[in-house]
Amino acid sequence: MSEPLRLGVIGLGRAFMLMLPTFAHHPLIRLVAAADPRSEARRQFEADFSTPELAARAYDGVEALCADGAVEAIYIASPHQLHLEHVRLAAGRRKHILVEKPMALSIADCQAMIASARAGGVHLLVGHSHSYDAPYLKAAELIRAGRFGRPRMIAATNYTDFLYRPRRPEELDTSRGGGVVFSQAAHQVDVVRLLAGGVVSSVRAVTGRFDPARPTEGAYQAFLTFCGDASATLTYSGYGRYDTDEHLGWIGELGQRRDPDGYGAARRGLAQVSTPEGEAALKNARTYGVAKGVVSAPAAAAGHNHFGHIVVSCERADLRPMADGVMIFADDRRWLEPLAVPDVPRAEVVDELYAAVKQNIAPLHSGEWGMATLEVCLAILESAASGREVVLEHQIAAAG
Repeated sequence: MSEPLRLGVIGLGRAFMLMLPTFAHHPLIRLVAAADPRSEARRQFEADFSTPELAARAYDGVEALCADGAVEAIYIASPHQLHLEHVRLAAGRRKHILVEKPMALSIADCQAMIASARAGGVHLLVGHSHSYDAPYLKAAELIRAGRFGRPRMIAATNYTDFLYRPRRPEELDTSRGGGVVFSQAAHQVDVVRLLAGGVVSSVRAVTGRFDPARPTEGAYQAFLTFCGDASATLTYSGYGRYDTDEHLGWIGELGQRRDPDGYGAARRGLAQVSTPEGEAALKNARTYGVAKGVVSAPAAAAGHNHFGHIVVSCERADLRPMADGVMIFADDRRWLEPLAVPDVPRAEVVDELYAAVKQNIAPLHSGEWGMATLEVCLAILESAASGREVVLEHQIAAAG
């Protein structure tokens, strides 16, 4: 068996909770250290991941974690605005890096992060985004094989209850990385970029702020053109009404079985609190060190992770990635290219990180990839504010 990658974690918050089933159960990962300001999270980490052979260590400062000689790579799950500082600290100690999306909140910060990783001689990966998910990777593989011709048009739609899940104040402040464009478009843009196989050349978009009590973008629509004649329409709403999981057989974004009778649960839960402090406390109740049972074997998945309803129209077929595979709609028949239900959720993230660190295989989701996705997200906001199309100069220039 291959030697596991020894991983440290910066930030034991909600993003870590979502990746925890992957890190805890993937055979190629060993969680050895973490940094978090919360003492209860640090105690939980040391209790969960210490073994007779190696004691897991938890620090209250990032510098100490980055100096830990047992750590080979670091997963950065701190608030968006701290990513640059933490990448610099990790790269300065020659630690390979997996940084949560969005990579940063500005192109300048992305460029500085890429430069820091290059100077440190380490790999920089960005994720998790849903473009790591097996159905999208399989669809991209089928497209690249050329059997169905070039991708020409993509329709991507996702309706969720994102905006009514418990949030900290900064998560409702666009200037600090809040709202669905930074958090959710980072997934959707990544997926369509993967499937289109080209560089985004322009963006035309509108955004929606439909609830004054949630003062940030809760919805957007965007039209993307790619170098190479492909285009994509993106629709996202986080207002907790219609739910596109209906199109996925009520298999949720994380591959779990959904109850369609749970309509409005997020709104009802939020209605129990009346202050920002109360909402933050409700969110904290779901964080590591407070929520229990999160390191036990993951519940059996109903399917793969996904990000809503997506159709790719190629020249000779339409492809629809789903939770159980990829449906192919050709001229004379339709069929499913099936994917086995995963034993470990989001295993593709670890597979790509491990290949980069241990085998020096250049990752798809590199710093440059993450910066290109952020450029599209920023263009969505800019286009919505100006009412004009935005040309993506950095992305076009990088593609030559």
